[in-house]
Amino acid sequence: MFHRVWIPDMTARSVAYATLRLCAAMLGLILAGDLALGADPLPVAEKNKIEALIEHIENLRDATFVRNDRSYDAKTAARFMRGKWEANKADIKSARDFVDKVASVSSTTGKPYLIRFKDGKEVKSGTYLLQVLEKMEKKQRP
Repeated sequence: MFHRVWIPDMTARSVAYATLRLCAAMLGLILAGDLALGADPLPVAEKNKIEALIEHIENLRDATFVRNDRSYDAKTAARFMRGKWEANKADIKSARDFVDKVASVSSTTGKPYLIRFKDGKEVKSGTYLLQVLEKMEKKQRP
């Protein structure tokens, strides 16, 4: 059963304006919800660079990754970086942020992440990834 609702002095124009205001408010809530739910504000170009850095790490052969004095293979290191990136997405505004805030040091101990190559040479992960990033960016320049 339908009930009529009496709204005093509502002209067609005022109903239209009220409808538009309601739609605008709903759109605002939807957009705000996307931001609150973690809609990705990271530019596509930067996201692609981060993905390329992680894939580079994942595909390194004969390298061991040292995090908090424990060694990990390349695939495990890449999986860890993806998870840490996801957990810190709100703080990551660029590929350089990713290197500085995710892929360089342990947030729990402050120890730098290391990459140990087959010949025994060790390099800080952050230093290594910044070099890889610089090479990527040089290739992208016209």
